[in-house]
Amino acid sequence: MIMRKFALLLASILSLQAAELPRVSPESVGMSTAKLRQIDNRVLEQIVNNKLAGATVAVTRNGKIVHFRSYGHADIENDQPWDDDTILRIYSMTKAITSTAVMMLHEDGKFDLDDSVAKFLPEFKQVKVSTKGKLVKPIRPMTVRDLLRHTSGLTYGVFGNTDVDKAYRKAGLLNDDQPLSQMSAKLAKLPLVAHPGTQFNYSVSTDLLGRLVEVWSGQSFDQFLKQHIFKPLDMKDTGFFVPKKKRARLANVYFPGKDRMTLRESAATSNFLKRPKFSSGGGGLVSTTRDYLHFVQMIANGGELFGQRLLKEKTVELMTRNHVPAEAMPIGVGGGKRPGVGFGLGFSVRTQMSEWDPQGRVREFGWGGMASTHYWVSPKDNLVVVTMEQTLPYSFLLEFALKGQIYDAIMN
Repeated sequence: MIMRKFALLLASILSLQAAELPRVSPESVGMSTAKLRQIDNRVLEQIVNNKLAGATVAVTRNGKIVHFRSYGHADIENDQPWDDDTILRIYSMTKAITSTAVMMLHEDGKFDLDDSVAKFLPEFKQVKVSTKGKLVKPIRPMTVRDLLRHTSGLTYGVFGNTDVDKAYRKAGLLNDDQPLSQMSAKLAKLPLVAHPGTQFNYSVSTDLLGRLVEVWSGQSFDQFLKQHIFKPLDMKDTGFFVPKKKRARLANVYFPGKDRMTLRESAATSNFLKRPKFSSGGGGLVSTTRDYLHFVQMIANGGELFGQRLLKEKTVELMTRNHVPAEAMPIGVGGGKRPGVGFGLGFSVRTQMSEWDPQGRVREFGWGGMASTHYWVSPKDNLVVVTMEQTLPYSFLLEFALKGQIYDAIMN
């Protein structure tokens, strides 16, 4: 017994000591230093042209960091530089973390992917679909798989002006001052915009998954993430709000402009400075580039990092392949379609090449956040990229500016 306790203690110490990804020369993992240095020029060009205020770009290959640099300002008005540990609103990059929590509980046998949502949230037993001004019964129940791949029939209420969109806005579904149970109860009273399984509709599905995590685990959603994901991955600056001692590290949000960047949200008055009652699994987290890189690298590794296994390899493979039916392809957000792109269980997935993002690669998976944060993984290349900024409105500018350059840096 004493030896077992000692072994566990030693493993814990070694895990803490190893909780940083190694940094190596690009050539040691088959990449070009000279070509990766072009990232600096491309990011700085965007800053000079008032396209973004500041950014961090991180690149790993074979689980080792070959580029991790920060640029520009987190606070232009007060001349505060953007640092490697700047804290950021990651918005919809929260979704992949929530989906991981869900799939961890799936491995624990808490549910089957094709179980109906109403099995665990009875308030959804009577949900109806809005079709041509009428409310009709769904052709089949909404399932957990539907929530993960955004084919649930739910929506966001911000991308259109239909009666359903108006009802969403009136209900205040994403109000910070409510528990997830209250959000779920409100949502169940609203009609669906489509029959489950028939359309891809980017939606509050992932917020509802957060509520299901609470039901399945018996823990609050934020505590589950902290105990089972953030702590094992040493994501020390990730959470649903910024603690007082870390407030100085939160970046401002800016609008790009012809002559200057315009302040959109000051860090000093951000809603993320206070602990919310509503832990949004769809967009509520703040994080740092380092922390999020740890999360994405765990996924890229097949569910393991720093000796901590969160998911089985077969589960990660299931999550990172397309689950959207052919008739619902391609996916799109806010009316814009992305030909050649589907969605897995928490990630977009590139299924074929097209004119949309022509520098991408088949099997590439990832997603982004409302403030123009992005990440993508190329399994074929053992490559992970995270680009962080705080720019509205949402833009692919930095990802598209860098993607071809980064892939071109791969030598073998």
